[in-house]
Amino acid sequence: MATLSSASEHDVPTMRQMLPIISASTIGTAIEWYDFFLYGTISALVFPALFFPKSDYLAGLLLSFTTNYFGFIARPIGGAFFGHLGDRIGRKATLVITLLFMGIATALVGLMPGYATIGVFAPIIVTVLRFCQGFGVGGEWGGSVLLSLEHGHKRNRGFWAGWPQAGVPIGLVLSTGAVALFEIIFPGKAFTDFGWRIPFLLSVLLIAVGLYIRLRILETPLFSKVLEEKKEAKAPVVDAFKFHWKEIFLTAFARFGEQGPFYVFTVFVIAYVTKTLNVSSSVVLLGIAIAGILELVTIPTFGYYSDRVGRRTWYLIGAVIMAIVAFPYFWLLNTKNSVLIVLATLIAVSFAHAWLYGPQAALISERFRTKVRYSGASLGYQLASIAGGASPIIAAYLLGVFSSYVGIAVYLIVTAAISFIAVVFLKEFSNEDISTDDVYAAAGD
Repeated sequence: MATLSSASEHDVPTMRQMLPIISASTIGTAIEWYDFFLYGTISALVFPALFFPKSDYLAGLLLSFTTNYFGFIARPIGGAFFGHLGDRIGRKATLVITLLFMGIATALVGLMPGYATIGVFAPIIVTVLRFCQGFGVGGEWGGSVLLSLEHGHKRNRGFWAGWPQAGVPIGLVLSTGAVALFEIIFPGKAFTDFGWRIPFLLSVLLIAVGLYIRLRILETPLFSKVLEEKKEAKAPVVDAFKFHWKEIFLTAFARFGEQGPFYVFTVFVIAYVTKTLNVSSSVVLLGIAIAGILELVTIPTFGYYSDRVGRRTWYLIGAVIMAIVAFPYFWLLNTKNSVLIVLATLIAVSFAHAWLYGPQAALISERFRTKVRYSGASLGYQLASIAGGASPIIAAYLLGVFSSYVGIAVYLIVTAAISFIAVVFLKEFSNEDISTDDVYAAAGD
């Protein structure tokens, strides 16, 4: 079988050389995030009534978001498990496994009977499947980012690693678009009875495409060198904590200001707009879809500018922007004006979120040695998912307690402040050579 060529370890790669690599990492990432986001969207629209029919709406929503949260709890566990594999057997092989794992779990969600059919076993089983989804996606991010970053490590790492980050909005657009489409094809009760299942089942086709692409790529040059020199870590996760424990926790906290707000902007907001503001879900779904499309441009662009400005400085500015956006976001939503609701989503997602998310892959990954980079980067990234998964639950709780958006806006500001403080304590690695261990020894790691 033909394989795609990789960039030379010694030459600065061109866009032409990198295009097959970033395509493979971005498309595969988009498919996995399609699966993950699809569950989150349906958990706001369908699952409260399907799996928790005996609860009132708010209680059912909280329970539904709680099952959704199990996917986030699983992500750092999956990050550790697949990080170990990625640092032992390679990035490529591990990514093929994560894609299969995720796809099977997603398809099975689409086949799940509701509470009316199998009683309490329905929410239990769907929670287990959500855990499996999170376990798979926990290993996905590290590998897909490293494909791009380790092929393009000589220069512009923020730009190259920003492309697989763009797989997130692609997955968001695909999942949101699929839900909106099948809501139109199967209106009202037909969607809650059957139509919601089709986007989950379509995942099987997407997984086949992803596997075809990923089986054609080569291992990254940096990890290939580790294999050639037989320098693989025997216990990568243990070594990652031993040599980089500060970086793991600081990068996890650095993500709070991006991760927490993102799931308020894309999951909780669906329930808020439809049930609290009594506005059609199609309005906010349209806003999320357009924002996701714009992020295809803003994420790699902001990654590029982080190469020029410095990732630490860029990220600190982004945390301030996120805090500033918190209250105006809800002010625009509360007008109940469709155009302003879409505008609020565009500002929050494609600008404030993208500002942080674009450089984030490089910010996290470049501060770990090659032989433990999959483990260290995955742990730093995925530990913060606990904050992301909790944010719709926290937002729903705060809305119930205060009957107002104010508590939620304050919560968003707090997450941004946590990110700002964490990044203050991170070293700047934007212009360092990450192909050897010298830079990490010099940094005292």
